[in-house]
Amino acid sequence: MSKPHIVAIPYPAQGHVIPLMEFSQCLVNHGFKVTFVNTEHNHKRVVNALADESHISRNQLHLASLPDGLEPWEDRSELGQLTEALKWIMPGKLEELIENINQGEGDKVTCVIADENCAWALEVAEKMKLKRVAFWPASAAALTLIFGIPKLIHEEIIGNDGTVLKSQNVDLGPNMPTMNTKDFVWACIGDFTTQKMIFEVMLRINRTLKLVERLVCNSTYDFEPEAFTSAPEILPIGPLLASNRVGNSAGSFWPQDSTCLQWLDQQPLNSVIYVAFGSFTVFDQTQFQELALALELSQRPFLWVVRPDTTDKTCDPYPERYQERVAPRGLMVGWASQQKVLAHPSIACFLSHCGWNSTIEGLTNGVPFLCWPYFADQFLNESYISDVWKVGLKFSKNEKGIITQAEINNKLEQLLGDENFKARASKLKELAMTSVKEGGQSNKTFKNFIEWIKS
Repeated sequence: MSKPHIVAIPYPAQGHVIPLMEFSQCLVNHGFKVTFVNTEHNHKRVVNALADESHISRNQLHLASLPDGLEPWEDRSELGQLTEALKWIMPGKLEELIENINQGEGDKVTCVIADENCAWALEVAEKMKLKRVAFWPASAAALTLIFGIPKLIHEEIIGNDGTVLKSQNVDLGPNMPTMNTKDFVWACIGDFTTQKMIFEVMLRINRTLKLVERLVCNSTYDFEPEAFTSAPEILPIGPLLASNRVGNSAGSFWPQDSTCLQWLDQQPLNSVIYVAFGSFTVFDQTQFQELALALELSQRPFLWVVRPDTTDKTCDPYPERYQERVAPRGLMVGWASQQKVLAHPSIACFLSHCGWNSTIEGLTNGVPFLCWPYFADQFLNESYISDVWKVGLKFSKNEKGIITQAEINNKLEQLLGDENFKARASKLKELAMTSVKEGGQSNKTFKNFIEWIKS
């Protein structure tokens, strides 16, 4: 008997690939076959990072790739340019890929699960008469903000092209984040041209919704009940974490440094500051050094993930003799197995860019936050963390736009000196774990989804 065969397509960014890969592995565990389609550029990175790990069920989860439309030397962190290139080349290539699979001997493709930001893939699925599922890797609140774009235009808060016309705070709803208009998802990414391109993606999301048969979200009802109540078409199936199926996460763009886990084993319980800013955040030299000195002055053990491209300088970004000075209690690594790090009992808090994956990974492990958002939905997540859930603190910048070492240490002492932050985080951890267990809301939603795909 043939297996249901799904083609899964993430938007080509780290925070989008990992949760869809996790969803795909859950589907494989339930008897599905999945062809997971990265761009050629990201496919190479994922395969390279997986090289010494064998935890992907390769026979049922097949990794495939398509060109992204950019030249090899072009910068894939320019999201506007990348998004624009994708929509011209990927639809035709995706159609070709599905046709080739269906002409072969194996199981025929019956369904496409595409990142909501790849609306073109859902259009291809409709054209090919396949089941269509939109996957949203961020918070439900971020999606309700996008759904509300017509209202924002009507109220002249933004223009037709997404330009912010009024500087004000916007309340997304009771017990939901309050946002400043300058922090709208599309308004704080790159330059003016990039913002317009990303806003066009948001408009296309809204237009494509009528094609979508199911819209699943990597969140849980218990984290944001008001968002799910206001948009009942969004189905919560999260948190999608490898630990929930007792597996390892996959889809990382960088090989993970596992030595940090042994280092954490040597640290006292609930003592380590974990510092990680995701795959996009870039610091100028001044800000990087303020953070470095703050961690040194804290007198606490810290684990700091510093990507090779974390700063805008090619030279050594650290203060002079810094690594030598902090060596006894500070460890810097290029990339870490974040879910395993956050689950480690020595972690005291998470200094984070507040990407959604990082946010739910921290919450699911009951870890309090210090919030340092960089772009996109990270400001909205910061509002959830500090204003709604009250499991973390925001930083204030000085008149030059710098978060100083004094400010970092002040907030660190506040966070770790008040046990209520940890208590509230532990409560959210319980809610998340209950949700994905047998009988929990996300678990039931996922099972209903499985039944629908098989029908």
